[in-house]
Amino acid sequence: MTYEQLIERLDPTVYRNLRQSLELGKWPDGRPMTKEQRAISLEAVIYYENLHNVPEQERVGYLDRGEKAGTACDPSVRFSQNGAGNPSDGPEADPNLYVEVKS
Repeated sequence: MTYEQLIERLDPTVYRNLRQSLELGKWPDGRPMTKEQRAISLEAVIYYENLHNVPEQERVGYLDRGEKAGTACDPSVRFSQNGAGNPSDGPEADPNLYVEVKS
């Protein structure tokens, strides 16, 4: 059985247990997860969510940026190195000095 087949057949209860284990940093029996176990579990959960079309708002790691989306307060936006000025200039800083960072 391939990894893809395993994720396709993954029981939703197992997915929820993996997700909860990631959130808490420990297995349901209380044992802490190792870094390697967290990495493998996170990969499986992300793959499962993509494969089963889990809504974006319900996916692991989702951040609701609300009104701040696309502004200088959004972590996906950073200060442009090409522009003049300082990002700490206060409320009069030029918004054109910021660019969106796509990952």
